[in-house]
Amino acid sequence: MASSTKYKRVLLKLSGEVLMGQSGYGIDPDTINRLASELIEVRDSKVDLAIVIGGGNIFRGNMGTASGMDRASADYMGMMATVMNAIALQDALERQGAKVRVISALHIKEVAEPYIRRRAVRHLEKGRILIFASGTGNPYFTTDTAASLRAMEINADVVLKGTKVDGVYTADPVKDPTATRYDTLTFTEALTKQLGVMDATAMSLCRDNQMPIVVFDVTTQGQMLKAVMGEPVGTVVQES
Repeated sequence: MASSTKYKRVLLKLSGEVLMGQSGYGIDPDTINRLASELIEVRDSKVDLAIVIGGGNIFRGNMGTASGMDRASADYMGMMATVMNAIALQDALERQGAKVRVISALHIKEVAEPYIRRRAVRHLEKGRILIFASGTGNPYFTTDTAASLRAMEINADVVLKGTKVDGVYTADPVKDPTATRYDTLTFTEALTKQLGVMDATAMSLCRDNQMPIVVFDVTTQGQMLKAVMGEPVGTVVQES
């Protein structure tokens, strides 16, 4: 299977909301166990796998600021929510036999390793799955930006963005039944049309470093491996 994979090292961006499953909050056990099984399938295809995970199923920084909280304080709370998700995903993966390391941009040495780029790359070379928590470790930056940054730092071939929809649409397909899905986009198109692929900082970073993004439906079983193999799933964003 290794010979059929298009990408040899991938950075998967998972939103915290994906972990909720059909619930309105928190972590759904069946959902996280299914995700763990698919992640192991990707790793077993001889692909180096790193994950940046969000925290929106527990707390989002903009939730705090909307209620009057200091922006930096709210963002740090959001970072800690990502640590909780990372530990939960690590546990689900390890129960299925995977070797996993949680690496945090915030120093929480009791539960996660500190982020050191060379050490992270070495973990990948040893076949371990990496879970990056705490975003970039800085307020005012999203986990989308963290995903783009970490992808560059570990020399990934692609950023896979797992969402609840099967790609990027001309409009919100839930609200607009006439919305159509893009098979491919350039970074310039995505930014100009404000299609919400990732935030502008993350998109610009990927554009400037020629890092392609594949947006796909991570809630549909089997799509993750298809994306890694380069099959036509979701929307590919790259410079033409």
